[in-house]
Amino acid sequence: MSARVVEENSAHKANAVGRRCGPWLGPPCVIVLVAVAAVVPMFVIGIPSGHDLEFHITSWMEVVEQWKQGIVYPRWASGAHFGFGEARFLLYPPASWLLGALLGLALPWPFAPAAYVLIALLLAGCSSFYLARQFLAPRDATFAAAFYAVNPYHLIIIYWRSAFAELLASCLLPLLLLLVLHLEKSGKKMVVPLALLVAAGWLANAPSAVMINYSLALLVVLLTVLRRSPRLLAYGGSAVLLGAALAAFYVLPAAYEEKWVNIAQVLSPGVRPQDNFLFTTVADEDHNRFNLLVSLVALAEIALMLVLGFLVWHRRRETPQIWWPVFVWAAACVLLMLSPTLLLWQHLPELRFVQLPWRWLLCLNVVLALFMAVGARRWMWRAGVYVAAIAMLLFVGFKVQPPWWDSSEDIIELHDNIVEGRGYEGTDEYVPAGADASETVRDAPKVAVEDGGRARVNLEQWGPESKLFTVAVSQPTRLVVHLFNYPAWRVEVNGQRVPAGSEEKTGQMIIPIPAGVDRVQVRFVRTWDRKLAAAVSLSTLLLMVGLAIYFDG
Repeated sequence: MSARVVEENSAHKANAVGRRCGPWLGPPCVIVLVAVAAVVPMFVIGIPSGHDLEFHITSWMEVVEQWKQGIVYPRWASGAHFGFGEARFLLYPPASWLLGALLGLALPWPFAPAAYVLIALLLAGCSSFYLARQFLAPRDATFAAAFYAVNPYHLIIIYWRSAFAELLASCLLPLLLLLVLHLEKSGKKMVVPLALLVAAGWLANAPSAVMINYSLALLVVLLTVLRRSPRLLAYGGSAVLLGAALAAFYVLPAAYEEKWVNIAQVLSPGVRPQDNFLFTTVADEDHNRFNLLVSLVALAEIALMLVLGFLVWHRRRETPQIWWPVFVWAAACVLLMLSPTLLLWQHLPELRFVQLPWRWLLCLNVVLALFMAVGARRWMWRAGVYVAAIAMLLFVGFKVQPPWWDSSEDIIELHDNIVEGRGYEGTDEYVPAGADASETVRDAPKVAVEDGGRARVNLEQWGPESKLFTVAVSQPTRLVVHLFNYPAWRVEVNGQRVPAGSEEKTGQMIIPIPAGVDRVQVRFVRTWDRKLAAAVSLSTLLLMVGLAIYFDG
């Protein structure tokens, strides 16, 4: 009996089982069950306080507070660095902090992280099922979806890293592979869906967007060579350009205004690619322990993928349009996690901003999920391998780098500090260029005379994007404001625009004022790059709607 007949019989039997058992045991139920199981410890033990937890949850809380003040799309994180602020919302993709803020409106803050993780895992499982179902029987596709949703690297993201934006972006990678595989058959009709996916990548997580763009380029080039069809390159290139243009309202200001902040801190020692290849060690013991944890998990996944790859190798002759791209993509992901590829990290455009080579596990697990569903036919083998993988993660994790936890009281304290105006710790890379948050005085007055002189200050408004106050002084002087200077701040004194300066040591805003009673207004304005970016995004959206109608016509 041929392999194709066996596959058709398996699919028929799986469908028959599904009809007998009813829809309640179908793919949606399985995906929901595994996703819920993954977040149960967050309700039992506490909130996993990974590397990025405070960054994300304070962003969500601040967005909610700015919404309450009528700011629909925040740009300046006013509570960061205990009130001195930073350009976080200009430079960090908006999808994760908008979703987190919406959850914070609907739920008590201690429950928001678990709800966010649950949504991200459900999206990842559904997208993986949609990919796998195109080529596999329903029960095999269901297993692939369940494995991908709660794979070991996702658990590391949840319980050790709290990298919520990266977790959200994981749902895009199965769709990327699916759309590329459909590119040859559907041709230009795939340009708009691919562009939407590229745009979603940029709006979800910048490092993931870079990986999506490079993965798209690799897969399209491979298909172009295999099919000898240059038009595929044109379709893929068009999707990349349209996707970036659609997300221009974020991408363009982030690219242009990065020179206004200390963006070099993104590639400081410890978070550079050369410090994070598999099994790399540096002078930081905490870094080494976590790198060992993720390296051991990566090694186990690579070994498992190699074994399963041999089991599915014969299927390349049946559906080469599927498996060749899958094998090549997996090989590229593995190689980029190894130190011999350092030259690529240093010279390929923007690749270094992925920062952590083991982030390619995000893509590798798409392939591993398919290999698990195809290579391990028996459910006992599947269950055994998955249980062994989770057991290995738990054993290595708690032996090498145990996770740490926050309580509900810790989250509520963060929220109280933001609501009451005390602020929170910021992020160095989003501080304005030349500013040094470590040199600031946390409880410094909102407005003070530079040399400690006397002045009568009346604060009329102190919002995230607008400050208004009057100052009475007996002679011309300069004011020191509890605010980092940034080019988007516009200062007016008595209705006349004046150039603001920066305090040399801290980077605080300096405002010159004449003698008398002066009315000072400081507003965060829309710079030219943001106006242009909004126009580009709107124009691209209209263009893509037209293209979608034209291609379907």
